[in-house]
Amino acid sequence: MSENIIVVDEFDNQIWEWEKMDVHKKALLHRAFSILIFNSKWELMLQQRDLWKYHSWWKWTNTCCSHPRVWESINNAIHRRLVEEMWFDTYLSKKTEFVYNVKLDNELTEHEYLHVFTWLYNDEPSLNREEAMDWKWISISDLKSDIQKNPDNYTKWFYIIVRDYFDRVF
Repeated sequence: MSENIIVVDEFDNQIWEWEKMDVHKKALLHRAFSILIFNSKWELMLQQRDLWKYHSWWKWTNTCCSHPRVWESINNAIHRRLVEEMWFDTYLSKKTEFVYNVKLDNELTEHEYLHVFTWLYNDEPSLNREEAMDWKWISISDLKSDIQKNPDNYTKWFYIIVRDYFDRVF
């Protein structure tokens, strides 16, 4: 089943909608979001992407990430996908936004206008096994150390968030 996503300009103004795989093959700038869930110990909840994802399989990444549907507000999309991927919902607060462009596997590119949201949550998720293989809490210091030593274990967008934008999350 094909799915359209929102193609945007450099100011996140919608230009048109386009089929998701074509957007990634053509490296078109599109709207996306990432969610970072922390617990009260300031550990971050990571998910390991499922083996059957269309790119970046088996890599560790932020708690949840996706694209809003064409007809959907970003606020509705963040809650919908958090429930679909991790089977819980919580309040979310927007912390930053930025544009990035990276080559992925399978001759795909992520060129995203990325909105980053965070919040606190202390319970364990119940994973949607079609989205995530595993999850874990990790301290910020352990994450920063491991992502520097083993960058290929992490998604490229998450690496950028940690390297360049983590200070805006706190």
